[in-house]
Amino acid sequence: MPRTPRLFLLLPALALLAACGQGGQAASGENTVHTVPPPPAAPSTAPPANQGGLDPCTLLTSAERSTAGLTSVGEPKAIGSARTCDWTEPGTFGLAISVDGSKGLTDLRTEKKTAKQIKVGAREALKVADPKADDGTCAVLLGAGESASVQIDVSNTNFTGTEAACARADKVAGLVEPKLP
Repeated sequence: MPRTPRLFLLLPALALLAACGQGGQAASGENTVHTVPPPPAAPSTAPPANQGGLDPCTLLTSAERSTAGLTSVGEPKAIGSARTCDWTEPGTFGLAISVDGSKGLTDLRTEKKTAKQIKVGAREALKVADPKADDGTCAVLLGAGESASVQIDVSNTNFTGTEAACARADKVAGLVEPKLP
């Protein structure tokens, strides 16, 4: 085998070694340390402090989503000052979980005729639905500390079945409640 091809294999290595010796470094046997600056920090995805660190899209595990009839991962959104996670089951229902770090349960406005005080676990809550209208919507509002709340909204696609929407909202509220501060 001719020696020329081997020389071509050594040339890149020699060029690399020669480049390392440049830049005013001592040519003696001293050890040199090369420092590489750290990569720029990635933008933080942590929720703002006023929202208690709750990410609405992580309040349900995949097993819990399945229990609630959800087949996909939720889509993060913002509604006003609240962080929201929105799930849509095409042709069936939609579910949204919103975390509002600026309004506690007592700060939320609800119509007296459609809001009912309930307990979810040991937590005070409100259920907002109008069974007489049977519009297929229901919400459960949970306090999450003195100045924060979590809202679970269910809307049936066909705009009927308020009782079924409330059963789903109750189920989801029961799954979320133990994770709240």
